[in-house]
Amino acid sequence: MSNDILVYVEHLNGEVTDATYELLATARALAAQTGGGVDAAAIGAGVSALTASLGGADRVLVAETDALGAFNPQGHAAAFSELVAAREPALVLVPYTSIGMEIGNQVAVANGLPLVSYCLSVDASSGLSATCQLYSGKVEADVTVDGDRAVFAMLAGSASADDGRSGGAGAAETVDVTIPDLAVSFVEIHEPEGGDVDITAGEVLVAIGRGIESEDNIEEAQELADALGAPLAASRPIIDQGWLPKTRQVGKSGLTVKPKVYLALGISGAPEHLEGMRDSATIIAVNSDPQAPIFGVAHYGWVGDIFDFIPELTDRLDG
Repeated sequence: MSNDILVYVEHLNGEVTDATYELLATARALAAQTGGGVDAAAIGAGVSALTASLGGADRVLVAETDALGAFNPQGHAAAFSELVAAREPALVLVPYTSIGMEIGNQVAVANGLPLVSYCLSVDASSGLSATCQLYSGKVEADVTVDGDRAVFAMLAGSASADDGRSGGAGAAETVDVTIPDLAVSFVEIHEPEGGDVDITAGEVLVAIGRGIESEDNIEEAQELADALGAPLAASRPIIDQGWLPKTRQVGKSGLTVKPKVYLALGISGAPEHLEGMRDSATIIAVNSDPQAPIFGVAHYGWVGDIFDFIPELTDRLDG
C-alpha cells in the first residue's frame, strides 16, 4: 500500500470537467497530510490529450483505449478498478456525479474498500475521516473510516476547481488495462433542444423552487428577474411540474451555473441543486425555513416569505 491519492479523471466531449479539478485540489491538500503523491487516472479514447490540462497531478496514468470511446459504466469501472488494485493508493477520489456514482461503488466492491459518499471534505491527518451531507443537506455527519484505505465520492463545490488547475501539463505514464466483454454498449447521445434563454450566460440569475407554490406565481418572479436584467431559472421540482422548460433547470440533472449573483427564491437546497450553483460568486437565499440547506452555502440570507420579498425588491428596482 502507498500513501498516494488516486483521482478519477472525469471528462466529457474531450475536456476535463470542473469536478475533476475540484478532486485534484482536494487531493493536493490530502497529499500534504499523507506524505504521498497525487495520481490522476485518465481512461478512454483520446485521453492522451488531457494530460496538457492535468498539471495539478504529480502523474497522469493514461489508459488509452478505443474500446471506451464514450463513457461506459462497466468498462470504465473495470479499468479504474484494475489501476486501484495495481497502485494500492491510500485514498481514491471520484466525483459525486452521474459518472462518479457509476464508478465509485464498483471500484470499492472490486477492491474490498469502503465507499464514503456525499463528502464535503476529507481528512487524513490522523486516520481517514470525512464530513458528509445527509438527508438532502439538512444534516452534516462526521464519518470515520475503519481502515487505512477508502474510496471517497466528493460533492460538487467541495473544493475550488481553480485550485486544481495548473498551467503545466501532467507527467504522463502510459498504462495498460483490460476491458471485459461489455454487457452495455453506447448507442448515441441525444442533446437537449436549445432553450429560449441561456441561464449560464448572465452575470445575475434568479432561480425559483417549491416555495413559488403555483405556476400562476411564476409571473411575479419573472417580473423581478426582468427588473434585474436576469434570466429566470428553477430547481428540479419546478421543471418536473412542467412550469418551466428543462433548459431552465439548475442542478446535477440540469445545468451548472456560476453567475456573479445567484438569487435563490423558495429553494430548500437539495445536494443535487447545490451541485449546480454553489460556485456562484455571491449567493443570496430567501426561504421561510431557517434550517433550509441553501443557507449553508449562501453568502447572504433572509428568512421570510418570498411573496413579501419579491414585490418589495421589484418595486425598489423599478422605482
